[in-house]
Amino acid sequence: MELLRDSIPMVSLASSAAALYARVASAFLRPGLPRLAALLPVVALLAAAPLAFTSSAMLRGTSAFFLAWLGAFKVVLLAAGLGPLAVDGLPVLSFLFTALLPVKLRRGGGCPGAAAKSVSLVSCAAKVAAIATILHLYESKIQLLHRYIRLAMYGIHIYCFLDLLLPCIAAAGSALGMELEPPFDRPYLASSLRDFWGRRWNLMVSAILRPSVYDPVRARAGKAAGVVATFLISGLMHEAMVYYMTLRLPTGEMTAFFLLHGVCCVAEEWCARWWVARRWPPPPRPLGSLLVMAVAAGSSFWLFFPPICREGSEEMLLEEWAAVAAFFQDAGRKLRRAPVRFTD
Repeated sequence: MELLRDSIPMVSLASSAAALYARVASAFLRPGLPRLAALLPVVALLAAAPLAFTSSAMLRGTSAFFLAWLGAFKVVLLAAGLGPLAVDGLPVLSFLFTALLPVKLRRGGGCPGAAAKSVSLVSCAAKVAAIATILHLYESKIQLLHRYIRLAMYGIHIYCFLDLLLPCIAAAGSALGMELEPPFDRPYLASSLRDFWGRRWNLMVSAILRPSVYDPVRARAGKAAGVVATFLISGLMHEAMVYYMTLRLPTGEMTAFFLLHGVCCVAEEWCARWWVARRWPPPPRPLGSLLVMAVAAGSSFWLFFPPICREGSEEMLLEEWAAVAAFFQDAGRKLRRAPVRFTD
């Protein structure tokens, strides 16, 4: 690990080599235990690689999401002959892109570059402006704000950051000739928790949890058990993400947060069937969206953010983001001061 320490190129190179080994091994071994045994070292490397970033909680957290969660799950699915890496005839570049990044290849038809074109410039500009404003507040006034206002800002920051980063990755894939699914679908318009988690928020995670957890559990124990099991695994993986970021042992709050939402999704579906059976008109969609945001925000303030923000972690993350803001501000000042040269 010393060779990989705080080196994005070396971590990327090691992860790429492991993914290529997984591709070669899966070509010679049939799905099942022998292939799983051959791929377990890849899973171990992907799980350990984020810890190489000893000086940055943000890098640990982001790379853990890419590699230790989604990447490791994709490799385990490959061992069973399932998932996005088990597609026959998948080119090497597409295999590496899919294995190491939170992307999903578009299957079937579709226009080339559709994922990139679906990103609105106005939406991107609004998210950049929101992040810039929040970073400015981090530098100067964050400690003066009420705790719940700070937590709401963190939630907006996480969404804007992911909804800028993941489409940029998808756009890079499109530039390389790959057609990729969009990672988000306007989660603020969700009409229910099921709509929010299943069809709008972080669709890359949904695409991995569905074949690895939901489908097998549903086939054996029913739909409700599949939903609860999926949220349980998501909660446990979020506990792991918090560990990567803070290097503190899990507290169980993340698991409680996702189990709560899993149970709410099951209850919500039961209530929806009960409502339809009585032939009552559906409630207004804006009311549903408002209730979803209220439940998500309230439960996040209670269970999601506390394990990230306690014991000095909040200050550490704020310092890192302030450093990011200072870097871009300095770069902007240098660009403004750079002499403009005209040539005949």
